[in-house]
Amino acid sequence: MTETLTGKCFCGAVEYSVPDAFLYAMNCHCSNCRRTTGSAFKPFAGIERARFTVTKGADGLLIHGGATAHDAHCGKCGSLLYSVVRNGAYVHVTMGTLIDPPTIRPTHHIFVGSKAPWFTITDDLPQHEGHVTR
Repeated sequence: MTETLTGKCFCGAVEYSVPDAFLYAMNCHCSNCRRTTGSAFKPFAGIERARFTVTKGADGLLIHGGATAHDAHCGKCGSLLYSVVRNGAYVHVTMGTLIDPPTIRPTHHIFVGSKAPWFTITDDLPQHEGHVTR
């Protein structure tokens, strides 16, 4: 049976649940992910949108984007919780907001062509200039 993981924003106003059944996980170094997280990259794990549930504070989300592609932040503390991607079919959960540890680990670095010049990737994961083609 698949374990259910929980996550939340910094202030606790928004919480979510998601099964530990992520399909992929990566570290994104694009300038948009860097700006929205304030970090060198965004570790995320992807899952079908229907399997992700906001369990608390959905009315307090700050949505940046449209119905089929957006970032969802807590409207109180600003934490980036997830992104809706791929024409609304998938959710990219920001791994740093998970309370429970997922079994998946990032397997690639993507958009390293625009990574922060002050950050050096020191692991052996494959690096891609843009998206990974699966």
